[in-house]
Amino acid sequence: MEALDPVLTGRSGDRVEVSGRQDDAEPDAEVVMELSTVSIEVPEGLNVIVGQSHFIKTVEDIHEVMVGANVNLEFGLAFCEASGPCLIRTSGNADDLIELAARNAESISAGHCFIVYLRHAFPVNVLNALKQVPEVCSIFCATANPLEVLVAQTDLGRGILGVVDGMPPAGIETADDQADRRALLRTIGYKL
Repeated sequence: MEALDPVLTGRSGDRVEVSGRQDDAEPDAEVVMELSTVSIEVPEGLNVIVGQSHFIKTVEDIHEVMVGANVNLEFGLAFCEASGPCLIRTSGNADDLIELAARNAESISAGHCFIVYLRHAFPVNVLNALKQVPEVCSIFCATANPLEVLVAQTDLGRGILGVVDGMPPAGIETADDQADRRALLRTIGYKL
């Protein structure tokens, strides 16, 4: 592939085109990849999980994981089908979270991605079970932080390259910060 030396600049939501040639393409054929960021809504009190899977059965299997994790858990999920009718498939037990998941999945619009919103639970309560779903290929993030999804678009479609989850570090923790972290884990019940 022809070497590219692009400089990518812009604001969140901006689109940037990167072009070059593939080795197996016609000599004058140009391949264009458009890069963009998609801001994901993360309302106060909710957590979101973004992942990649490979089969329409994902919706039912993730639904079963969520309802089996915690009787108080409310969730909404959306899955972007990548073949056939290419629909955004949804499920959940809270209509507002289903709608939120569908809207954000549509914003991402990457084949085989899924997004799950959680209320009254934390990702740590469901992540291991979610990773065991046979269709799940990877989890990009599980967060309550501000979130952007990095998306590449080609002639074939769209794919997630990664995520920007929260803010960069402000420094290295001190002994007081360590004590605060440990106290927080005990306060919220994750440590004795």
